[in-house]
Amino acid sequence: MSIRFVIALALFNMTSVRAARVLLTLYAIKLGAEPIAIGMLAAAFSVFPVLLSWQSGRLSDRFGSRWLLLFGIAGSAGGMLLPHFMPSVTTIFIAGVLSGLSMTFCNVSLQNLVGLLSAADKRAKNFSNYSLAAALSSFVGPLIAGFSIDHAGYANACLYVVALALAPISMLVLRGSALPGGSGSAAPLGSVRHALAAPGVWRVLAASSVAQTGADLYQFYMPVYAHAAGLSPSAIGIVLAVYAAAAFVVRFQLPRLIAKSNEEKVLAYAFGLSAFAFVLVPFGESAVILALISFVFGLGMGCTAPITMMLMFTHSAAGRSGEAMGLRLTADNLMRLVGPILFGSIASAVGLPAVFWLNALMLGSGGVFTRHSAGVRGK
Repeated sequence: MSIRFVIALALFNMTSVRAARVLLTLYAIKLGAEPIAIGMLAAAFSVFPVLLSWQSGRLSDRFGSRWLLLFGIAGSAGGMLLPHFMPSVTTIFIAGVLSGLSMTFCNVSLQNLVGLLSAADKRAKNFSNYSLAAALSSFVGPLIAGFSIDHAGYANACLYVVALALAPISMLVLRGSALPGGSGSAAPLGSVRHALAAPGVWRVLAASSVAQTGADLYQFYMPVYAHAAGLSPSAIGIVLAVYAAAAFVVRFQLPRLIAKSNEEKVLAYAFGLSAFAFVLVPFGESAVILALISFVFGLGMGCTAPITMMLMFTHSAAGRSGEAMGLRLTADNLMRLVGPILFGSIASAVGLPAVFWLNALMLGSGGVFTRHSAGVRGK
């Protein structure tokens, strides 16, 4: 099985998920949801990933990825039909939860497949290419969501997302049998505590969680802030797409950056640049300024996901790479679950600027911690 098939599969699925996130967020705002409700919606995307990512990784190691991917994508597509036929904040939350179900099975399986299909000397390049697909999906997804809302309305835009999901479903039905199978053996012994005992795992989990929290909160609260500043759904989609474009650009250079330094040093600089962009958000009120800020943020955040994926796959035990990737996503989504509720409460209490500045502090601290780890590693 070609790595290109896996990356194409990831591209179509992630485009559908990214479009769904923006659409559901803006739909909830349209229906009168308060900032705290938007935070809870962000958390709804992470309910299943928190509960099932680790087990999903173990299932992927044992049985392969095809049926896990089909189950996850079909569940997400079905969930998007609910707000189309029954528009309400409640159905939007249900759709968000089911979209999270897709993320649970798809992200773990796809990331593990990239590692399994990559020779050691090609791993950095292939994970970077996988992340390029993620960046491209983050560029296209918000654009599809924004323009479909403007041209077809919120309810009908849900059908566009469902149509996007049909592409990866068709690919899996036609060619999914060629994907690597699992070991077929009994589940490996050991609990989460056993997996956490591997050298370097805690550092990777901490860095990955901080990065994912910052990226997710930016993508949820930038639309809220931009809406309050008077931007149209199409303009909001463009602002978010610029963030994805910057991530796409920097990931082309990522293997070269890593070769000149190491993963931890590049990650530390990425955290610092992202924190700087977060500080600037409350000072921007036009689409042009917010797009420029999004570009800077994308340059920083674009480095974080592929680096933490590479580090986690490298630290995984033989035959348990899916479990390791699932553990990383469990930690990421635990922060996704807690962070939006916490920051949604802050936004409701003291306003949106505090959300962006506190996140800048979080990312800056992550950069200091990662830089220290790089120094320790280099000794």
